[in-house]
Amino acid sequence: MTEILRIATEAAGEAGALLRSSRRTALTVEEKADSSLVTNVDREAERLIVSRIEAAFPGHDIIGEERGRTSRGSEYAWIIDPLDGTHNFVRGMETYGVSVGVRRAGAFDAGVIFMPETAEMYWAERGSGAWRNGARIHVSARSDLSACGISFDSELRVETERKLRVLGALCPRVFNVRMFGSSARTLSWIAEGALDGVIEFSDHLWDFAAGLVIVEEAGGSMTGFSGAALTDADTAYIASNGRVHRELMDLAGT
Repeated sequence: MTEILRIATEAAGEAGALLRSSRRTALTVEEKADSSLVTNVDREAERLIVSRIEAAFPGHDIIGEERGRTSRGSEYAWIIDPLDGTHNFVRGMETYGVSVGVRRAGAFDAGVIFMPETAEMYWAERGSGAWRNGARIHVSARSDLSACGISFDSELRVETERKLRVLGALCPRVFNVRMFGSSARTLSWIAEGALDGVIEFSDHLWDFAAGLVIVEEAGGSMTGFSGAALTDADTAYIASNGRVHRELMDLAGT
């Protein structure tokens, strides 16, 4: 494990412990301009992660969901979602996680996802495979879409008509459709074969940066709806085991 990955896993684990210990405390909850939620614990967890990164790599750039972008001219950029699944967290549901991604020279290079309630630590670096708690993981081998479990964007209040059109085309083609409200959960499950794919319309860079590396290193595929590589500006993507990727792209274009 490289020093970058060691710091990422330690920071994600510490932030996850903070989140878990704070679940039953009084939370300060705010609604952001895009109607998503943020709590005092989101901000505290992000500060913890940033402090660990800056202590080890003071010259690296940092992009955080809550703090924004700190540019220092480095080829390395850390991309942080301190609490992915805030709504679940606020409502007392256990499906939430911490995501820490690292980009080098513009390419997604490493990723860590930690799920506090199940103590699952996922990580990957380019060329080194994907791992969960020390065991190598791989995407599923399903190639028949009718046998697949597919996750779908849960933010149906945004672009409702378009999403329902795609969902209506998807449902008859697959075994089942799930909505989890946490990209960290969805992408980690795709990487280990518990899910076979996801169609997502409304994510941000910090939601998918870590999961992208983990999914791809586990043998899967993750692209925009057109099949192009994802960029900072993208919000829509498909992640899959690779075997059903083309079919999910076609359905997303419905």
